[in-house]
Amino acid sequence: MATAILSALPQEQSTLVHRLARPQRVTHAGRAFWTGDIEGRAVVLALSGIGKVAAATTATALIERFGAARILFTGVAGGIGDGVQVGDVVVAEEYLQHDLDVSPLFPRWEVPGYARHRFACDAGLTALLSGAAGAYVTSATGHFDPKISLQVADGTSARPRLHHGLVVSGDRFVSAADEVSRLRTALQDGGHDVLAVEMEGAAVAQVCHDYGVPFAAMRTISDRADDTAHVDFAAFVQTVASRYAEHIMLGLMRLL
Repeated sequence: MATAILSALPQEQSTLVHRLARPQRVTHAGRAFWTGDIEGRAVVLALSGIGKVAAATTATALIERFGAARILFTGVAGGIGDGVQVGDVVVAEEYLQHDLDVSPLFPRWEVPGYARHRFACDAGLTALLSGAAGAYVTSATGHFDPKISLQVADGTSARPRLHHGLVVSGDRFVSAADEVSRLRTALQDGGHDVLAVEMEGAAVAQVCHDYGVPFAAMRTISDRADDTAHVDFAAFVQTVASRYAEHIMLGLMRLL
């Protein structure tokens, strides 16, 4: 049974596709999937699509059509937790849908029918992913293009760091500082200390929970909405995030 690797952006998949031994392209449910071997492990590569519905469809297809034994997600996210800066990596331990609100029928953010707000990532797979991510982040300081140097508010260069914790997803691109502040405050008041925000992971976590398939996810922080860091997003994805995705996934394949 194969390990499935989902990515948010084509740039993150391209180098992994080139690493495939015996590559085959399969079209299913309007999506392109690549099958083959990486580091001697059977894998399926796919793009999640943008948003929770697209990501859930892709995850379901990976399980139903390709028999994925585990699903990994790599992509970019906005950092909103304390100390989470551009160039850092967040390994998700749990996911929550920040735009889900069925109150007063259910408490805010609770998923109806599940009696829970959060879906946990698989502990064992997450530990392996964290190990691979930590090893690469430690070695990655010299890998950045100086044209997109990672800087914090005082103008000094930021050494990339690894974080673990809650990531939230929603069908909304969160970018304004006031929106980030409201979202973070509301979540903290509800007991949810969030590190990063994106648009797909919580849906994949719920699908994997339903099927009993192990799930783990990492996100490279591409931006903060509070004006403390600025990079060229396209250059960042091409030069930093895609390299993270490639090397961390290769490192993880060696650990499986």
